[in-house]
Amino acid sequence: MSAPIVKLVAQRIALGILLLLAVSVLIFAGTQILPGDVAQAILGQSATPESLANLREQLGLNDPAYIRYFRWLGGVLTGDLGTAMSSGQDIATSIKERLWNTLFLAFWAAIVAIPLAITLGLIAVRYRNGWVDKLISGVALASTSFPEFFIGYLLVFYFAVQHQWFPAISTVYDGMSFGERLQAIALPAAALTLVVLAHMMRMTRAAILNVMQSAYVETAELKGLSASAVIRKHALPNAIAPIINVVMLNLAYLVVGVVVVEVIFVYPGMGQYLVDHVTKRDVPVVQAVGLIFAAVYITLNIIADIAAIVANPRLRHPK
Repeated sequence: MSAPIVKLVAQRIALGILLLLAVSVLIFAGTQILPGDVAQAILGQSATPESLANLREQLGLNDPAYIRYFRWLGGVLTGDLGTAMSSGQDIATSIKERLWNTLFLAFWAAIVAIPLAITLGLIAVRYRNGWVDKLISGVALASTSFPEFFIGYLLVFYFAVQHQWFPAISTVYDGMSFGERLQAIALPAAALTLVVLAHMMRMTRAAILNVMQSAYVETAELKGLSASAVIRKHALPNAIAPIINVVMLNLAYLVVGVVVVEVIFVYPGMGQYLVDHVTKRDVPVVQAVGLIFAAVYITLNIIADIAAIVANPRLRHPK
């Protein structure tokens, strides 16, 4: 690996760490300015002033904000995400299984969406400006107009209510077979796939079409290569960097943007866990889940940047 690549990769990683630190400040500050009183939410409206004061002291709510922030950040850096106020359970232990559920759902959605999006993008370029291209682009444009909850409810109505092919509630638990788990996540995975498929397909098409205007592609066409060969051998390899970027961004969305889909299908993942504890005003859980989502999103963006840097031939072969 050449020196320019190493330098750029190190810069991206350092920038990602600084960005995550800044996000942690925003998350902590955002949870502190939420209306209401955490102690009041835990003890209820019938709590006495003495019990409220004791609980605030016990939770450290009387300490200055910067002390509470550094205490929380220090715990995060050592793997201690705190304790859920509403249940008294260790947050790291509770999140572990739910994070696995979310990653499992996002993984299978990505397994379907990424190859399908790239394939449709290549087909659209191969038959550009024809009826196939217009049909694929039209369907993609229409699908991006529908929000996740609308797509999710349509899938529930058709596949779960009318035909009963898949369960409307995606219940997963320990001891399920692999096939049963796949059947349980079929509808939420399909909803996530439809949400990200169109964007990846359109960006793939745009990236390849941009490369198709290059001089070396025109030269390949003049040599008599077929349109499919030109796209496969010349256009696609040189459009791989922007395609990787859009794929990584959508992978980040699959993990971070699952909240609505998980709530619709009552899927026991990170999104459902976050919503459940937002309603309880469980600040430590909201902070922990928000920071994990931010870390996943920033990490995948860094990977996309690094992949684009490594794919740049001018950096791989400096003069």
